[in-house]
Amino acid sequence: MIAYIARRVGAGIGVLFAVALMVFVLFEALDSDAATVILSRQGSGDPTPEQLAALRAQLGLDRPAPVRFLEWVVDFARGDFGNSLISGRPVRDVLLDRAANSVTLAVLTAALLIPVALALGLVAGARPGSRTDRVISMSALAAESMPSFVFGVLLVATVSLSLRLLPAVSLLPTGTSAWSRPEILVLPVTCLLLGLCPHPVRMVRAQTTEVMASPYIRTMRLNGIGGLRLMVRHVAPNAVSASIHPLAGSVVGLIGGVAVVETLFAFPGLSQELLRAIESRDFPFVQSAAVLLAAVGIGIYLVADLLTLLVSPRARQVAMGENR
Repeated sequence: MIAYIARRVGAGIGVLFAVALMVFVLFEALDSDAATVILSRQGSGDPTPEQLAALRAQLGLDRPAPVRFLEWVVDFARGDFGNSLISGRPVRDVLLDRAANSVTLAVLTAALLIPVALALGLVAGARPGSRTDRVISMSALAAESMPSFVFGVLLVATVSLSLRLLPAVSLLPTGTSAWSRPEILVLPVTCLLLGLCPHPVRMVRAQTTEVMASPYIRTMRLNGIGGLRLMVRHVAPNAVSASIHPLAGSVVGLIGGVAVVETLFAFPGLSQELLRAIESRDFPFVQSAAVLLAAVGIGIYLVADLLTLLVSPRARQVAMGENR
């Protein structure tokens, strides 16, 4: 088990390095840098080569690319994310200011997503072919075929503009927690749930149907075990254990989904700051944010692997076999 975890952690570190290198290479391929953006925003016309050279030297952009990349890797490994090239603020402070609202949105959505997906999938799969199964399956398939921003536009048009029940945009004063205005979370969370819930619902439903048709469950029924006891003690554990990774994929999908929703509802989260940093060629901020987001995704999948090993004897046998 320890060897398996160590191997997965090592692979995750390799993926993070690849992400950092990819972001760095893409930034180097751009036709401008932070010095060009800063001088262009000063409104003094096109910057001269001398001005660009002086500012690049001040920002440290005149050094060779491999040197800058290796310095960033070493500093990041020590917990130093550097300073923003545009504002001069420590990247860590900017990330903490903005990430709190994004984390609130993601955690609240995940806390609703997992039980809702499990409940709907189990209910649909418990009686395959029934009216309940057809309604849930068709609704999930229809919702999965639509982009999440379409749900957002429809929610704004109906709930906000027509019914005037909730605000159309999630405006929040700087430095204020999203929990101080919980009404601004309703539409973004609903939009995320509608976009991310269908796939795990269908996966849980498929696993539940497979478990219900297994000889093991038929034997339980012949022994007089049925109803809620059969579902809770025998069907649900087997179906859920096989659905952990689809659920983990949906939680990881929150990273991209939150970015879309924050832009759609003007929610003051990390995505807005990240878009501004990309536009401003603020390499330290974009590089650090990209690697941290990738680390979150890798961590979620690692937790899903560990949960699968805990609840599935077969998965433990496979993992032990790989270690031999």
